[in-house]
Amino acid sequence: MNELVGSCIKGDMRSIARLITLLENQDREAYAALYRLKDHEGVAQVVGITGPPGAGKSTLVDKLISQFRAKGRKVGVLAVDPTSPFSGGAILGDRLRMQGHATDAGVFIRSLATRGSLGGISKATHAAIKVLDAAGYDILLVETVGVGQSEIDIMRVADTVVLISVPGLGDDIQVIKAGIMEIGDIFVVNKADRDGADRLVRELKAMLETQAQLNRGQALSGGPDTLAARDPNFMHHAGLVGGLSIGAEKVGFSIGKESGTPAYFDSGQIPIPPVLKTIAATGVGVAELSEAIIQHFKLLKETGELEKKRLESIKYQLGQFIFDEVAQVLNGSPVSEIRDNLAEQVFFRKLDVYSAGMALFNRILSTKEIKGAAHESPKD
Repeated sequence: MNELVGSCIKGDMRSIARLITLLENQDREAYAALYRLKDHEGVAQVVGITGPPGAGKSTLVDKLISQFRAKGRKVGVLAVDPTSPFSGGAILGDRLRMQGHATDAGVFIRSLATRGSLGGISKATHAAIKVLDAAGYDILLVETVGVGQSEIDIMRVADTVVLISVPGLGDDIQVIKAGIMEIGDIFVVNKADRDGADRLVRELKAMLETQAQLNRGQALSGGPDTLAARDPNFMHHAGLVGGLSIGAEKVGFSIGKESGTPAYFDSGQIPIPPVLKTIAATGVGVAELSEAIIQHFKLLKETGELEKKRLESIKYQLGQFIFDEVAQVLNGSPVSEIRDNLAEQVFFRKLDVYSAGMALFNRILSTKEIKGAAHESPKD
């Protein structure tokens, strides 16, 4: 294992792939290897690419790889594909759209199956990110499965979340629904050559500007167009000045409590995330998107928000690890037998489900597996 870890740090692709496979299979020795990688990680920018099925995420990732490579960045890609709840299999087909980079030594592309995990990513995503980070990749693109309105785990993985939308997925109400729309640091309307793209851009901007007004305690302004469209000097009037220049526009980034993203402007000002248009199939708008991603990471570091985001991510990872360990104990003997017995008692109304649940929980805490794991050292 030491030799494998050493090869990963040197950037050997076969070793990287092998270690990620071991981590996917929850190999204990592979987990211990993460301890030896810890001094080499924490450098790469982790970018989450998320959105509904058919939004063009894979095609956009393919074009982003080209942009980042042109800037001299090494790029790692983790494409998460759904696992069948019936057969347990996964097609792992997202990377098929990225085969143009297969011979590039500066690009590593790996598919990960969800293996029953919800939230848009797999259990192995965090660990795979650590491996690629330690291997010297500068930009890590994590493409989620096609997500819905509440699958937001990518925000607990990525430094920058790019939320992709496409025209024709619903009405105005879809835009303002809580959930996934609250986690974006950069919003992208892909397939912008379709009818309704400009309207979707306006709706997204209106939603984001409305939220900015609420955060500033201002009265809301109605109307079908955005504030910026009605008043070209809105950014100045609202105090949102000094934004990043991309092309002819100025953009800022959100500081929503849910997204944990940085304050782009001075204290007391409420910035607005950029809404960019792309046509991934032809590469239109991808250069602007890649630049916005890079600038967002710079802002995270300058404001100190990067450390805060990553600390919250570690707390989440610790919680998930505990849940996984408890699940293994729950499904193993003798705890599973006790669970089945308690389930029968609830079924025959000898116990209520809450009393049975507490009894099972106390039994899990007393198992040797849990007590033993608490005293294990990752260096052993």
